[in-house]
Amino acid sequence: MTPETARSSDQSPWAVFLIFLRLGLTSFGGPIAHLGYFRDEFVTRRQWMTERTYADLVALCQFLPGPASSQVGIALGLSRAGYRGAFAAWLGFTLPSAIALILFANGLVAYGESVPAGLLAGLKIAAVAVVAQAVWGMARNLCPDATRVTMMVTSACVALLAAYVWTQMVIIVIAALLGLWLAKLPPQAPHDVLPMTVSRRAGVVMLGLFFVLLFALPALASAMPSQMLALFDAFYRAGALVFGGGHVVLPLLQAEVVPAGWVDENMFLAGYGAAQAVPGPLFTFAAFLGAAMTQAPAGWAGGLICLVAIFVPSFLLVMGALPFWEQLRRNLRMQAALAGVNAAVVGLLLAALYQPVWTSAIHAPKDIALALVAWVALMFWKLPPWLVVMGCGAVGGLTHVVF
Repeated sequence: MTPETARSSDQSPWAVFLIFLRLGLTSFGGPIAHLGYFRDEFVTRRQWMTERTYADLVALCQFLPGPASSQVGIALGLSRAGYRGAFAAWLGFTLPSAIALILFANGLVAYGESVPAGLLAGLKIAAVAVVAQAVWGMARNLCPDATRVTMMVTSACVALLAAYVWTQMVIIVIAALLGLWLAKLPPQAPHDVLPMTVSRRAGVVMLGLFFVLLFALPALASAMPSQMLALFDAFYRAGALVFGGGHVVLPLLQAEVVPAGWVDENMFLAGYGAAQAVPGPLFTFAAFLGAAMTQAPAGWAGGLICLVAIFVPSFLLVMGALPFWEQLRRNLRMQAALAGVNAAVVGLLLAALYQPVWTSAIHAPKDIALALVAWVALMFWKLPPWLVVMGCGAVGGLTHVVF
């Protein structure tokens, strides 16, 4: 099939869904790996866009809060087959891991007593290694100077010493203001114009709806007590306020679901470890949490509610920002504010590495040993995360029996 034939045959939403479904079944390795898979599929093989256009699309999605790889997928589907293509791309890429994690949550809820304790301990230790790898990589990329390292460490200290639900939001806002004042960024290189399929009027509507939901949902959840509304509000806010990649959702979700008693800490970390072993976006961890809820809605209904809620901001932001990206791209003050926010979210993830990840998983020297081996396997042996997670689960089960 020639590139021209391929381009003409994959413009329907169904074709977009099938392409992204294959990627959702095979894209292991986390957000950076996902962007590599997308580049190979849509720039090199299918030639949907040029290298520079793809790079600019990635830049837009990294500029926005939310899961960058999923947002790139939504934008690719949007550029190919309109709004239905955007939904088809998200559904295909997200469905496999969401189904796997809901099944895993249902299994833990139903058979938790019979699941070996060492297996769950191993999954939690795997989460230590994965989060440590994320902190290391993000700190190198997002905190390249003394100013941003200081902002990162300060954010981590504040998050650890003032562990309140509102702490993360305050840290992000202050970091944005400090970024405007402190960050020094070079002018941006020339870039390609992105293919626009969203009008400016539609963009304004999408952005307006994003902010209306962000502020109205907490008020509604407070005025009209409903577990379903409370879940949608919590997961919508987590999806709307996550800067810096999928791993940063960990502290935001932990602050929402564990103190409220919706999911206990052991289940939370076991699910986070399992989320590393499935392909597709890390945000499908929301489906696990919804399915594992201790009160209705739980199971499949809870998983789907939380999954949709955490991704709704991504749709609204991508479609809302596309018509205005040219102006945002040239605005160095916006870039500086984002640099400050990125440094702060690395600090939030660093705090989460200690509490709850480390404190819940590491209880003995053998736990430290396994976490170190898993971290080295990820960082230096370059083993895929799913293999490391499975290995930690197996070793955890074995050491629980032996020791």
